[in-house]
Amino acid sequence: MTAQDDWQDPTWVLALPDQEATERLARLLIDELRPGDLVTLSGGLGAGKTTLARALVRGLAGNPDLEVPSPTFTLVQSYEGAHHPVVHADFYRLGGGQELYELGWDEMTENAISLVEWPERADDALKAERLDVHLDFAPGGANAGRIAILTGIGGFSGRLQRLKAFHALVDRSGWTDAIRVPMQSDASVIRSYERLVKPDGETSLLMISPPRPVGPPVRRGKPYTTIAKLAETVHAFVAMDKALRAQGLSAPEIYGEDLDTGLLILEDLGSEPVVNTNGPIPERYAEAVRVLAHLHAASLPDVLPVTEGQEYTLPPYDLEAMLIEVELLPDWYVPHIIGSLLSGSARAEFVNLWTETLAEILAGPTTWTLRDYHSPNLIWMPEREGLQRVGVIDFQDAVLGSPAYDVASLLQDARTTVSPDLELKLIGLYARERKASDPQFDVAAFARAYAIMGAQRATKILGIFARLDRRDGKPHYLKHLPRIETYLARNLAHPALSRLRAWYEAYLPRLIPHPPADDTSSAP
Repeated sequence: MTAQDDWQDPTWVLALPDQEATERLARLLIDELRPGDLVTLSGGLGAGKTTLARALVRGLAGNPDLEVPSPTFTLVQSYEGAHHPVVHADFYRLGGGQELYELGWDEMTENAISLVEWPERADDALKAERLDVHLDFAPGGANAGRIAILTGIGGFSGRLQRLKAFHALVDRSGWTDAIRVPMQSDASVIRSYERLVKPDGETSLLMISPPRPVGPPVRRGKPYTTIAKLAETVHAFVAMDKALRAQGLSAPEIYGEDLDTGLLILEDLGSEPVVNTNGPIPERYAEAVRVLAHLHAASLPDVLPVTEGQEYTLPPYDLEAMLIEVELLPDWYVPHIIGSLLSGSARAEFVNLWTETLAEILAGPTTWTLRDYHSPNLIWMPEREGLQRVGVIDFQDAVLGSPAYDVASLLQDARTTVSPDLELKLIGLYARERKASDPQFDVAAFARAYAIMGAQRATKILGIFARLDRRDGKPHYLKHLPRIETYLARNLAHPALSRLRAWYEAYLPRLIPHPPADDTSSAP
């Protein structure tokens, strides 16, 4: 199977010289197909539609010996796929789209992967979003094999372009024979990962991170993502990855990249966590703290190479970015907790207090702030030495910000509870490491910055997790709210946040535990 044209063309023409090439095309499509997808197979008699459909059904069912008769007379044949139902239809004898309604087509295919031969016989009843595979004889007659012309229609157009780019990428990176295994997604709505597994068991990760779509303007004509300094393309990840590796740290090696479509093939650092069922593993957290101390003691550039002739400039974690993040609390968390929005005056007071508090951070030292430096994004690699035992995998939203942010991100982990005792010990470890490399390191100033950044981050995450529930239909994030509320209360106890603490006490009293009143009554 060979590509005949550039991936950016709206169609993809492939040569299928033999049965093996047809089966490779089927495997390529199987990795892409999801429940609800429609694949139409068009072409003349004998062009190979049923052959391809049979390979697709067997692959989706996970049974290479499955009997797959042509549904010419039954019209529709259903199968239990390995993960999803599969519907194979032949519309050659169909009198029109009305007959599909009588068959209950929509209900039958709602959660299935549907393969339709002779789709033109009922095209008016099929949904517009689909992948069409037109098969024809290759020039030279039947012995020359077939050609397949793939066309993405509707939302499938972008998916087909990424599939073409993926095919070219694995070809030039040496991962052509690997199968794609979906991985559990994170909170991102645009980024996903798959594990690539070669026949010999070697693995890598496929990162799918297409350019971020421009959202609606929310302030001064700019979308939220631009104001919050979130990465818009995969270039940011590539730049930070190379920069971290240049500092001697364990970011994944990049085996292959397609920057235009946002596809990367990455070294698989494994899956051994820095936590267990009891929470943080202290020795592993300590090494993760040392990684930050190492970075923060270094003189780091703010302009990073991406590829030859391309550079990426780290954006500043400025007041505008930090404010729009904390405003997620009144926008999403407050309605979740109290069922209504704050008054305009309460919100204005909130923003003013945060503006005053963050002035201290903005005047302080800056470094690379990875922003997602916490347990889900750290891999333990015992086979390596020293700091390289900590693998770092999520840093595309890095900015130039306070050194305290990532320390708070790690030691006030949103997904696993870090006890106050362990948190204090590791803050002490960080301070000692920084003092060892810089005797002028100001421990008291860092402690203030840590409380402020911890409170800013906890405030933001309360809003994000409430938004993930309400807007994105991901209620499982709500289980973490009590932990984050505890961290926030812990940070607000610092004198640097006394005025903000009073605001939270006034408008969200459930967040701040009040000490019990003194019992002045006499004992009986």
